[in-house]
Amino acid sequence: MQVRRPDDMRERIRMLSGALRGLADRPVKVMEVCGTHTVSIFRQGLRALLPPDVELVSGPGCPVCVTSQGEIDAAVSLAGLSGTTVATYGDMLKVPGSGTTLEEERSRGADIRVVTSADQALSMARGDRKRNVVFVAVGFETTAPATASVVIDAVREDLDNFMVLNLHKSVPPALEALASDPEVKLDALLLPGHVSVITGLEPYRFLPEKYGIACAVAGFDAEDIMLALVEVTKQVRKQEPLVASLYGRAVRPLGNTEARSVMEKVFTMKDASWRGLGVIPSSGYSLREEFSRLDVLERLGMTVNSTLPPEGCMCGEVLKGLIDPPSCGLFGASCTPVHPVGPCMVSTEGSCAAFYRFQRGRRTDWEHLP
Repeated sequence: MQVRRPDDMRERIRMLSGALRGLADRPVKVMEVCGTHTVSIFRQGLRALLPPDVELVSGPGCPVCVTSQGEIDAAVSLAGLSGTTVATYGDMLKVPGSGTTLEEERSRGADIRVVTSADQALSMARGDRKRNVVFVAVGFETTAPATASVVIDAVREDLDNFMVLNLHKSVPPALEALASDPEVKLDALLLPGHVSVITGLEPYRFLPEKYGIACAVAGFDAEDIMLALVEVTKQVRKQEPLVASLYGRAVRPLGNTEARSVMEKVFTMKDASWRGLGVIPSSGYSLREEFSRLDVLERLGMTVNSTLPPEGCMCGEVLKGLIDPPSCGLFGASCTPVHPVGPCMVSTEGSCAAFYRFQRGRRTDWEHLP
């Protein structure tokens, strides 16, 4: 296999940047949906390569960021349960609830543990049958199959001490909410790579057909992303929107049918609250009746309240692509990665955290390209 030299890659990027400039004959607003794309774009300084007529904005691609304030409060409230271990992904620890965070509760003695997989949480329940373990499950179609799998295992093994706070959400309904929002006004979408590995391409067909939005699925290196931007800009210029896949090495047209089969066995769809987007019909995953005894909300009679986000926090506007992070008055002042106010500054996939880390006053190598 021939390995491409760095100079060759830079030349390819330069050519793609030039192609974008030649194609953009009118303003084109492109939203990248995936949080990994957001971080890759900022880290690689790709915004410096865009012509003035191509505007790139971040969307609701960070699962921690779109988790509503009420859902965060529900997760934090689990820390007060006696004889209970709360297992969650690391990004959830610092997200501020209305009064405290999981990290603060852990410092006060609550048993809160960071896991990197749903199976680790299930193993905790297997290891101590006398102690309850609640897995705070966040994520889109990327992580939902793993949660579904451990739910099946827990029921099969009769692990009554294992429960789930299920906060999983589905990406396509959120994209429809954005596409139909007259305030957002998108021309194109850089579709999520990891989610599309599971969903395939079919769930996005409505975007070009119903809303005239150009779409492309892409990988995560600079060339992948630039190729996708050229593709959607070309679609916009020709007024021929479609769903293009530029990530064929990972995304099959029908996605991962086995993973979706596991999800369909465990989950049904429900209306769900998204930070910044409000309640979106049929956008949340709910445990089916035969698995509902593992739902911590149902088991303990808990509810998720409708709670306002922190005062002054504009995570919602960032997630809709209406503003860049610095337009929030809290950004870089009272809201930093060390002392975050909203989840967009907490998560490793959050737009505010990425902008703060990679973009502030930084000159990139790409800016030297002719």
